Amino acid sequence: MVEVLFFARIREQLGVDRLSLALPSAPINLQQFKQYLIENNDPSWAEVLLADNVVKAVNQEVVDDNHCLSEGDEIAFFPPVTGG
Repeated sequence: MVEVLFFARIREQLGVDRLSLALPSAPINLQQFKQYLIENNDPSWAEVLLADNVVKAVNQEVVDDNHCLSEGDEIAFFPPVTGG
């Protein structure tokens, strides 16, 4: 199982804050996992998860879409952080 967390605006757009899922296959990278999430939820998830500015983290470390996932990972999606 993996824990998938959605934060801030992304949580509001998708209407969910957390999912617990089994990985659909192994090995699987983050890009493939995002596609799996889109295919198994509302099509509107594509616009949110595939946006260029979405920050992705695995086990609290920012990663790119080529990162390979493992059972037990915590995957987080959040909007870019801004400051002032």
